[in-house]
Amino acid sequence: MKFTKMHGIGNDYVYVNCFEEKVADPSAAAVFVSDRHYGIGSDGLIMICPSERADVRMEMYNADGSRGAMCGNGVRCVAKYAYDHGLVNKPEITVETDSGIKTLELTIENGKVSFVKVDMGAPVLEPEKIPVLTEYLGDKKTAYADTVTDARIQAGGNEYRITCVSMGNPHGVVFVPSVDRLPLETIGPFFENHPAFPDRINTEFIEIVDENTIKMRVWERGSGETLACGTGACAAVVACVLNKKVPGNACITVKLLGGDLRIQWDQAAGTVFMTGPATEVFHGEID
Repeated sequence: MKFTKMHGIGNDYVYVNCFEEKVADPSAAAVFVSDRHYGIGSDGLIMICPSERADVRMEMYNADGSRGAMCGNGVRCVAKYAYDHGLVNKPEITVETDSGIKTLELTIENGKVSFVKVDMGAPVLEPEKIPVLTEYLGDKKTAYADTVTDARIQAGGNEYRITCVSMGNPHGVVFVPSVDRLPLETIGPFFENHPAFPDRINTEFIEIVDENTIKMRVWERGSGETLACGTGACAAVVACVLNKKVPGNACITVKLLGGDLRIQWDQAAGTVFMTGPATEVFHGEID
């Protein structure tokens, strides 16, 4: 199987061009290639496939073999691969994902894509659509009918406040005084496997730097801590606006371990825009 290793600010995946290759068991392949000691090393596997509805289709699997619906950093790399390798030849392309068709604007330098702006669509805030089982949040008398914003949650014997958003996959955003001092490997699994989240959840821990800048660390379901998460950065900015931590409609810099993303929740347009780099690392072939 021929593959390409790519990353979006450190959120790395193994990419397979399924216009030319076939992957018989993607789930098992994802587990194998993701292993950083015995495989290639990645946060998962993404297949770039033909689509009847868009320019290309993205099919993604997490490092544990579970199917993922959407990855913001991954979809930028799909767009870069599609343009740089001649699958498309235009500065705006569409990518079909399990959470809908995404439109991407490409910044091209010296014939190669360097940055990608993605229309990530509207955030989903209704608990049943995220999904969140609200009976596990707050006390039993508390109802979160419209949104789960600043809700109490018990995790690992401690109480936190969480705001839940779906950007095609479920996210829980928790504000903390310092992300650098966060024992993420200890507390991350408590959120991922909490009974409030029947499909598990990605959890973003956010430190407010100023009204235009936030710092973020993320625990991704099925992968653990990753250097970046594009959908998570989008969910984090939406949560910041809902909790009045940053101005509405502003373009916010999200500082992740792997680099920076620029996120804007354009409430008038009803969509979230994400801008960031996409990088190709190397090509190879694996049995």
